[in-house]
Amino acid sequence: MKNNLKLFGLGLLGGMLPLGAYLMLSSSPFTNLSDQVIDGNRLANVRAVSLDGSGVLAPNFVDASESSINSVVHVTTKVVQTSFQRDLFQEFFYGPGAGGKEFKQYGSGSGSGVIVSSEGYIVTNNHVIENASEIEVILNDNSKYSAKLVGADPSTDIAVLKIEGSGFLPIPLGNSDDLHIGEWVLAVGNPFNLTSTVTAGIVSAKARNINLLSDRTQQNIVPIESFIQTDAAVNPGNSGGALVNTKGELVGINTAIASQTGSYSGYSFAVPVNLVQKVMRDLIDYGIVQRGYLGVQIADINQELKESNKLPNTKGVFVSKVTEDGSAQNAGMKDGDVILKIGSREVNSVAELQEEIGKRRPGDKVILTIRTKNGDEEIKELVLRNKEGETKLVSKEEISKNYALGATFVDLTSKEKKELNVTYGVKITSLTSGKLKSIGLQEGMVITKVNNEPVETVEQLTNKLNGVNRGVLLEVLSPSGKRDYYGFGL
Repeated sequence: MKNNLKLFGLGLLGGMLPLGAYLMLSSSPFTNLSDQVIDGNRLANVRAVSLDGSGVLAPNFVDASESSINSVVHVTTKVVQTSFQRDLFQEFFYGPGAGGKEFKQYGSGSGSGVIVSSEGYIVTNNHVIENASEIEVILNDNSKYSAKLVGADPSTDIAVLKIEGSGFLPIPLGNSDDLHIGEWVLAVGNPFNLTSTVTAGIVSAKARNINLLSDRTQQNIVPIESFIQTDAAVNPGNSGGALVNTKGELVGINTAIASQTGSYSGYSFAVPVNLVQKVMRDLIDYGIVQRGYLGVQIADINQELKESNKLPNTKGVFVSKVTEDGSAQNAGMKDGDVILKIGSREVNSVAELQEEIGKRRPGDKVILTIRTKNGDEEIKELVLRNKEGETKLVSKEEISKNYALGATFVDLTSKEKKELNVTYGVKITSLTSGKLKSIGLQEGMVITKVNNEPVETVEQLTNKLNGVNRGVLLEVLSPSGKRDYYGFGL
């Protein structure tokens, strides 16, 4: 009997093994492109930090340095500012744009980037590639590649590039939430156009807001600043480089230095990798960031705010205003509430709250612990919404209908057409890094013609811009109605 049971068990096991193998091979765990291509953690053999044999507890940075320098690249950009001088005499006889001349001004820039995919996806800073007409990436072995801009997010100063090829060495991604103040970190980048350079320091603070991005971004962009502050030496050219822990895992993207000279003089700042991950996955999957909002205006709680609102302490984030028909109002939140936690994580600054919400998308459920005006603690469940008040994600197909070359557009209203004295045209509603921004177009401008063909709808314009493979001449109206022309090559 025992032998029969043994044989039965072996037969059952033998049958289950091929079945399990078939199920593993036949079903892919990946649902989005970013899940497939961001593969550093799957491919890298991350070695734990070792201690030297001297008996002194000093970290050995050799392993972390060697595993990260080949994943950090040098990024160079060429900037071409194009202006168009009209020839009114030629236009009189041959029509708008005829006989005009293009004038070009050339510039350049440089920074660093981090390979996050063996298929050539690279994360860098938005300000490194902003307004770039051409982008080139140089690997640590000095091989060069032309790079294409996948997408950029001025709100977090993050951009994603793509170089053609395979077999690149991606960096493994760490967890910035697990970083502790006082923990050793390495800054890896290409300052002063050198090959990959490593400097060491400690985490000096987390969730720092230094009002850096508010100076760089447009008025309608809400900056999200929750930087990791470190005393690792970071200099010009380090922007977009890697901040890694002693395991060689990416924990941040170096963004800024605190210095009046432009060179290192004490502190530097990095975007936490958990926020970077969300942004770069959105850019890879959709081309834009799918950002969720609570629907509140918030403020840090200082002593003056505490006393004026009779708060028991300075913990949490103060809700100064609840947006009408937003997620917070629909969940029952009111002006004067204090947000104490998001999920299980305490939030004690605007920066911490913005970072936590910044990791999420429209449609995500968020559990908030709040303290009401009367001092009661309550749990609220909110569903995040996008700027348009929708909870669903916008599909890539929908995005492509009103997005091209780094800009989004909207049809002119009847009132706007009357004010501008036109019967057609499409207005620019937002601009990120891309071809249209690089030639000097601004939000609020109206594109009326592409290569002398009238543009009547957003979809018509995006089809023309996304499908063109030759030089482009745009007829553009400023918000005041002044007509001008902009040209660029593709």
